[in-house]
Amino acid sequence: MHLAAFMNAGPQGTVGWRHPEAGDGFLTTAHYAHIARVLEAACFDMVFIPDAMAVPRSLGNSFEPAVKWGSGTPRLDPMPVITTMAAVTTNLGVAATISTGYQEPYNVARGLATLDHLTQGRAGWNVVTSFQDAEAQNFGQDKLPDRATRYRRAEEFLEVSTRLWDSWSDDVMIRDKATGVFGRPEEVEAVDHEGEFFKVQGPLSVPRPPQGYPVIIQAGASPAGRDFASRWADVIFCSHESLASAIDFYADIKQRAASFGRDPSQVKILPAATIVVGTDVRDAMARHEAFADLVSVEAGLSRLAYHVNVDLTKYDLDGPLPSLEVVGVEGHYREVVEFAEREKLTVAEIGRWYGARTEGNMIGSARDIADTMEQWMRAGAADGFMIQATHVPGAFEDVAREVVPELQRRGLFRTSYEEGTLRDRLGLNRPARGEWRNRAASVVKA
Repeated sequence: MHLAAFMNAGPQGTVGWRHPEAGDGFLTTAHYAHIARVLEAACFDMVFIPDAMAVPRSLGNSFEPAVKWGSGTPRLDPMPVITTMAAVTTNLGVAATISTGYQEPYNVARGLATLDHLTQGRAGWNVVTSFQDAEAQNFGQDKLPDRATRYRRAEEFLEVSTRLWDSWSDDVMIRDKATGVFGRPEEVEAVDHEGEFFKVQGPLSVPRPPQGYPVIIQAGASPAGRDFASRWADVIFCSHESLASAIDFYADIKQRAASFGRDPSQVKILPAATIVVGTDVRDAMARHEAFADLVSVEAGLSRLAYHVNVDLTKYDLDGPLPSLEVVGVEGHYREVVEFAEREKLTVAEIGRWYGARTEGNMIGSARDIADTMEQWMRAGAADGFMIQATHVPGAFEDVAREVVPELQRRGLFRTSYEEGTLRDRLGLNRPARGEWRNRAASVVKA
């Protein structure tokens, strides 16, 4: 089983910051250093930080609800944050979200290659295409491009980035002090890419990363997103409201990966799991209900509007949620629809639920939670889990203290780190130089 920690570089969720046991140091290095040490002591594979480059304006076309309730803001730049976390650990993988919509391949490839070297192969990149119009409006656009355009740009972005990482062979550097020869220029090649979105000469100014490519993470839920993830991703982050939907997703992704010529075992699927640990189910449920009681309707709607990129104030709050054709994060929207239809919720009730929504709830004793995780693994629904915290650092401390030892007793999780890079610990092969050609060729094939 693989375990990753999902946490914000900022307040934890819409109400997580209100939790009585929540820390308040998200503007300090000490906060992130402490969490990194907790996760490494528990042998987590990696920590993963999401991001968005805007203060949300999705509810009522105003940033006031986001600021008032802490919905999607503030957000620190995740790269300095994960660098801080890497600096106090030696084995924990560190991954950040970087958008292909509002960055350039050369900058991203260079930064991640540098981080991978400085961490001896522990860097990861969560690839997103952006999902809020507010982000577009910070970069000279009125609205996000349509989904198809965003994914075409992301495909080209990944091709250029991997070509840049491959522009140096692994054997360039000689560093012969006697002769003064530093490297073999014949082992470095230009990129000379000119496509629909990017024109990049190359080569990269950083040697090939220790992992070949940093670990690529993706969370696409739409058909285009699933294809993109199946071609490029090493780790896929997802969330489900039921075991049945998780099994279907797992099988679909593995099949798509195989259809693109990839070994399905080289795509690791980590569903979200929000763990609330108690002495028993009753105690854990009481903890969860106390957390849910902190939510106001507007705070929840602000969070949901931020994720689906739709102004929900234009709908009747006492009526059902209408069908939405174009949404930001399609996976979140599908979960909301599935749950709301089953529970017959109004828009206001959805808001209150979503404000405290914790993806993949696992609530109970450590033994109960380990039972559920083992069930999902054996059912073919997961290769591990992306642990989300109701509050930090307390929720991660609970998992490290209570759940991880139970998983270790069952032989489901490591008791110490294996040697090697993040790829090695995830059971992923190091891409051969030129592997980008296979991924790029599968786009044409698809």
